[in-house]
Amino acid sequence: MPKTEYRVYVVELSKRVYTDNRKFREANPQFNGVLECLYVGMTSKSPKERFEQHKKGSLSKKGHNLSSSIVRKYGAYLRPSLYNHIDPMPTRAQALKMEKILALELRRKKYAVWFN
Repeated sequence: MPKTEYRVYVVELSKRVYTDNRKFREANPQFNGVLECLYVGMTSKSPKERFEQHKKGSLSKKGHNLSSSIVRKYGAYLRPSLYNHIDPMPTRAQALKMEKILALELRRKKYAVWFN
């Protein structure tokens, strides 16, 4: 059985998310409207497969929602230039940590970022 690897990925969101979503706005007081709004996530699938799950509103076998409502509603496309430099990780815990590190790094660069 192939070993599971985890990846972080970045989705560009419509800037409408900033005006429409109060929680998104409050999480990004540094945002000045110049750069993009982004979602940072992590997955054991390919970033493309994961993005498609978000957009379709996919459910797990047990009926749990697998998609972020922010990506489903505002997701435009993947931004590989913002995550391709990060190698796949062997554990979910490492990927979750890297998701947060990348999200906060992008916020410091004045992007508006949502992550879980």
